[in-house]
This record gives sequence, C-alpha cells and structure tokens, in this order.
Amino acid sequence: MRARVIGAWVAGAFLVTIALAAAFPGVLAQHDPIQTDVASALLPPNAEHPFGTDQSGRDVFSRVVHGAGSSVGIGLLATSLALIAGLVVGSASGAAPRAVDAVLMRVTDILLAFPEFLVALVVVALLGPGHTNVAIAVTIAAAPVYVRLARTRTRTLRLAEHVEAARIVGVSPFRAFTRHVVPGVLGSLSVLAMIGVGSSILAAAGLSFLGLGPAEPSPEWGLMLAGGRNVLGQAWWISVFPGMAITLTVISATVVGRTLRERAEGRRS
Repeated sequence: MRARVIGAWVAGAFLVTIALAAAFPGVLAQHDPIQTDVASALLPPNAEHPFGTDQSGRDVFSRVVHGAGSSVGIGLLATSLALIAGLVVGSASGAAPRAVDAVLMRVTDILLAFPEFLVALVVVALLGPGHTNVAIAVTIAAAPVYVRLARTRTRTLRLAEHVEAARIVGVSPFRAFTRHVVPGVLGSLSVLAMIGVGSSILAAAGLSFLGLGPAEPSPEWGLMLAGGRNVLGQAWWISVFPGMAITLTVISATVVGRTLRERAEGRRS
C-alpha cells in the first residue's frame, strides 16, 4: 500500500513538471526549438545539449520541453471536450424517453465497437491534418466512454433518496436534476477524465507519428518520434527522449487517475 502511495506522489510530481514545461517552456529550455544549426547536427547528449541534437541541429531537450504544450494541450482539450459531450449526451440519454435513449445508445455502441485510435484515425483522415483536427478526432473517439458512464450514473442518481426527497418537498424536476444529479455525474466523469488524458495524449501522438498531426518544424512529441525513426541506429536520442516523455506522461496520468478513482469509489462504498 505504501509503495502505491509513493508511486502516486511520484506520478503527480512528474505531471506537475510536465505542466510547468507546457506553461513556461522558456524557463526550462534555453535553446530555440525551431532554430536550425547544420554544424551541430546529430550531436549526442552532452553538457550543452542534454538530449543531443537532431538532423537539423535543433536541441532535442528544448523541443521535448516546448512539445509538452502541444502534446499535452491536445490531450487536455480532447479530454475536456469528450467530458462535456459525455455529460450532455449521457445525462440527456439517461433522463430521456426510452426511444430517444435507445437511439443515442445504439450510436454510442457502434462507436464503442471500434478501437478509439481507429475511430480517431478515420476522423482525422477525413478532416485533414493539424492541431485542431487531431483534437476533434480524439474527442469523437473518446466521447462514447463518457457518454456510457454519464448515462449509467444518471439513471442511478435519478432514483437516489436525496433526489426523491427534493421532489417531495416541491423542487421542480429540472432543478432537482441540475442540482442533485448533474454534479454527481460530473464527479464520476472527472475521475475518468484523469485516466483518459493519458489515452488522449497517446492517441494524438500516434496520429502525429503517422503524419496526420502538426507539421514540421512544430515541436510535437509524436512528430519528433517519427522524425528520428530513420536514424535510430545512428542517433537514438532523437526518438528515445520524446518517446520517454510520452510514456512517462501517460503512465503518470493513469496512476494518478486510478488512485483518484479508488478513493472516489471508497467514499461511495
């Protein structure tokens, strides 16, 4: 148990570091992430360039630090939009007549039948590459999970004793729903979203790796990972360090999210 608590704190500390990198990249990295220097191309990690340089002589450490804003930003945006969509559609489905609920759930089930990354891949292929389109694609892919959970929690909370008591004392159905049901649904979705951030970051990085995300010379983790694959044997650091950033961020978000979920479930039990 103690090891799990320590792991959660370490994961939280790493996420704070990533958040600082995303918010204040210039404080942590002194080199320009876009400026090229052919004379310094493919330098291994050293005192001046801790993560080495890439084929164009750009500092990999600076690109990883500046890439946090893009990669984490896309993940946070997509997760936030998916949470909002799940709250609205899922709550509406849980409170709607049976026919409307059936239609909404069948559409949700169809999307859930496919892997999230495949759905995101199809959507971004239709919309075209770019930050915004990747965020939209990942949102559409992630939203069905939130819709399903919101619908389940809505149907449960509508029958809760405190909601029934509010109706008995004269509170209107709509007011009882917004004051006593929606906050409970939002709490459950927020815990799930913490885990979902990691999945969204991974999906966005995967799309960028395939060339469907931001274009060069943008410092984005998935794009950097793809940029070093052809020289992996000669300059491993170009791909390894952004890959480590993706991996550690996803793991940390998942650990923190699962810890919060366990505590939330413990409070409800």
